[in-house]
Amino acid sequence: MLRRLAALAIGVVLLPGCGARDDGPPVGTPSPANVATSAPTVGPDEAATAFGLLRRLDDAWSGKDCAEVAFLTASPESGLGGRACEATRNGRPVPASLAYGDVDYYIPGALGGRPWFVALAHRPHPSYFLFEHDEGRWRLALGPIRLVGDAPELDVDETQAAHAVPADDPEDGVRARLAPQKHLAYLSDPAGLSGVRFASGDAMTRLLAELVRKPSQVRPDRLGVDVRLVPGETRALALAGGGALVFHALQVVYSQRARTGKVAHPVFGAAAVRAFTGKASPKTVTATELILLATTVAPDGRMTTVALRRTPADITAT
Repeated sequence: MLRRLAALAIGVVLLPGCGARDDGPPVGTPSPANVATSAPTVGPDEAATAFGLLRRLDDAWSGKDCAEVAFLTASPESGLGGRACEATRNGRPVPASLAYGDVDYYIPGALGGRPWFVALAHRPHPSYFLFEHDEGRWRLALGPIRLVGDAPELDVDETQAAHAVPADDPEDGVRARLAPQKHLAYLSDPAGLSGVRFASGDAMTRLLAELVRKPSQVRPDRLGVDVRLVPGETRALALAGGGALVFHALQVVYSQRARTGKVAHPVFGAAAVRAFTGKASPKTVTATELILLATTVAPDGRMTTVALRRTPADITAT
């Protein structure tokens, strides 16, 4: 039963929208015929049907059907449908079950851009999902991204109507678009010269500390760490009181080289290297980690990580 309208959205195009809640897990498994649509707007029923794609995606991962995984996902999530999926055929564990339910849907308008929406599933673990209508069908672009705290409050009025942040908004809109670049600056600058800050205890603070420690943890190997942006559109939902909830992604590339002989301490472990590359004694390892994020950006520019997922996306070796 759909019973709550609530959504705000901004993206590259910032548009009015609506949202809804589904009290139970998705019913039925949609087929490509009833998922594909050219409609410029999205309603709660269509969002619930698109969310049902998670069942097909779960089956695809369980069956190690990498073509189906690629078909059902869009960037950046599709980055896990290539070599990361192929590695499951060589012993890499498949992702955890995608059996999520008790869902809130936050649906932005689609005028002038591709339809998309955010789902917040409350069971079994509160997690965000972002779906995009791409190439004539719905695809999962991000998710699950598990919350690390409480979900932020979205901006709705007394009638539960949505309020959009205008595309030319010089404040919240600009801050939302700059959030990924600020994350890149922060994680690439252990000395703190960029001026970007996160609160003590924030997931980004812990991640930076981890990246700084990594080279000493893999000695005697040599390790370089490079943080990169993931190309694509930044999606965001407007918050109550101003600010935005931004959905974005980063890559961390670890370049590891043995001082002598083989790599002693592969970043993701020897089993992961074998699953991705088939090599047992590599002299060099390059590993790519995909980091999916939901970040609140306050009116004063302060950023807080509210959801995070980290997954190895690729490993090569020589």
